[in-house]
Amino acid sequence: MQFHEAIQTCFIKYANFNGRASRSEYWWFFLFVVLVNLVASTFIEQQGAITGIITLALFLPNLAVQVRRLHDIDRSGWWILIIAVPLIGAIIMIYWTIKAGSPATNQYGEYPGAEFDT
Repeated sequence: MQFHEAIQTCFIKYANFNGRASRSEYWWFFLFVVLVNLVASTFIEQQGAITGIITLALFLPNLAVQVRRLHDIDRSGWWILIIAVPLIGAIIMIYWTIKAGSPATNQYGEYPGAEFDT
């Protein structure tokens, strides 16, 4: 999955917490969120209001793609709450998002089949 496809897919599935997301979909969207927030905080004068609006607008699709990414490794979306554990939770979540998804169909759907996820 390419950058523009990942962004488009995540906005189409804006609040869809069902199914699976490939590593490339997740990480391309993550990069998009980081770049948008960086641009907003750097170049826009009224940073507080605009950055807050952008963060709110990207929160739900970011959460949804993260839950779908957990589904790809055959974990419940509720595991996203592990981020609440300081440091260790973030390390575990990074590991899980880097980990390759299960190539077979699992309880959350069929394998996304991205060429970079093999």
